[in-house]
Amino acid sequence: MTAPQTQTPQTTQTIQETDVTTGATVWLTGLPSAGKTTIAHELAGRLRAWGHRVEVLDGDEIREFLSAGLGFSREDRHTNVQRIGFVAELLARNGVLALVPVIAPYQDSREAVRKRHQANGTAYVEIHVATPVEVCSERDVKGLYAKQAAGELTGLTGVDDPYEAPESPDLRIESQNQTVQESAASVYALLSERGLA
Repeated sequence: MTAPQTQTPQTTQTIQETDVTTGATVWLTGLPSAGKTTIAHELAGRLRAWGHRVEVLDGDEIREFLSAGLGFSREDRHTNVQRIGFVAELLARNGVLALVPVIAPYQDSREAVRKRHQANGTAYVEIHVATPVEVCSERDVKGLYAKQAAGELTGLTGVDDPYEAPESPDLRIESQNQTVQESAASVYALLSERGLA
């Protein structure tokens, strides 16, 4: 009778290595009500259906749990984006596709996040959901444009606070010209092309 075989550390390591999927951060930037979060959730469903580990880092949830106490000054917005970028890179480095539907209005803030990813050899994809402000204000998912128009809100990105659109994003989506499914499919196609999905 032979003794039961035990797994060698090398076999265990091989199993662990093949079990880890490629991670990436997919940052969807754009104006309020551009469709970032809707596209991110549609994309997340598609990716999960193919067996990927996915997290959606929603900007409102991050502000509640990770960036509570931060306001909307340029400095606070920068700090918020850097915190989100840190968490996204950490997840992506560990095989998760981190979908980040966050405005991130300033180019230098987004560039700092990209550089952190590059420094760690982590994939980073920037998607500009380039919905025009007129369309966003009609959608007005959270009522922000109405509040701004009524004088109840100041510092609304793209209206009375700057939004620096990406000059050369990895993908630009004009969500007003296609369905949510089509928008998500275009991001999925880009990720597949890069070996990330």
